[in-house]
Amino acid sequence: MLLISRDGEMLQTAVLLLVLSGTCVGEGILPQGPLSGAVAGAVKFTTTVRPPERPFLSINWSFKGVNIITSTSVNVTEPGHANRISLDRATGALELRNLVLEDSGEYTVTIIPDAGLQKQGRTSLNVYALVTGATIRTPAAVLIEGRDSTNLTCDASGSVSTRVWMKDGHPLNPNERVSLSMDNRTVFIRPVHSSNHGTYQCRVSNPVSTMTASHPLTVNYGPHNVTISGPAAAPPGHRVMLRCTADSVPTATFRWMFNGNQTHINTSQYIVERLEEESIGNYTCTARNNITLLENSTVLYLRDSTTDLDRGPD
Repeated sequence: MLLISRDGEMLQTAVLLLVLSGTCVGEGILPQGPLSGAVAGAVKFTTTVRPPERPFLSINWSFKGVNIITSTSVNVTEPGHANRISLDRATGALELRNLVLEDSGEYTVTIIPDAGLQKQGRTSLNVYALVTGATIRTPAAVLIEGRDSTNLTCDASGSVSTRVWMKDGHPLNPNERVSLSMDNRTVFIRPVHSSNHGTYQCRVSNPVSTMTASHPLTVNYGPHNVTISGPAAAPPGHRVMLRCTADSVPTATFRWMFNGNQTHINTSQYIVERLEEESIGNYTCTARNNITLLENSTVLYLRDSTTDLDRGPD
């Protein structure tokens, strides 16, 4: 049987002997870890212990097996933690301030009540530097669909735990052309396709901070899906407007032919002010991409709608 004196020195010796003996109850009086904290911030290790009617004889906190504070009739704090910790004598809770990365690790508390066996808890803390300066880099190049390849690299300062890639606000899913590096830092696109054109986002985060970088990627493609919209038939004397469209980056230029002959129309619209007999025929729109140097055409045959009525039903 060990008698504990109220003298501070004798009490600290008694505390050490009890800890070494391993006799304890109340395992798990600390929250399950790991806890997370930010550099220069603070974290509080709370306990599940209720304040006792009579003060605890001793509260001892250790970090990686080394005592950082022992509280009996007085508080004895390890020099490296002086002015950075506060102890709640009623519950054994500990607040740690001005966190540094080196504060990451395992923390143990041992509480010796005035009556009964000691209580002990163990948890861990991870300290992270805030994520800052997130950027996406890509080689400077003119990208043409089906010919060129590229990559996008996401970097940031601070403690980077995860990187998540998105495109136009949606998760970026790897496919036969798109792949990711093992650490998710770089996206590889081999070769580029029109579907790869858009804005890429990289969300960099850790448990205490997050930051998103954006980068537009221009893929020159097309012209694809050249289409003429407008009536295929109209009565004589009516105004007819034809519009040519194409999927293209950059925007395509247009030129028109009528019955195989070049016209002076070099815009997306072709307007027939009055449909006459000499206006009946094939209207060809050719779209051109001045970067890819590709061209595509489509034809619309414009006819007199009254001839359909004169012909009658078959």
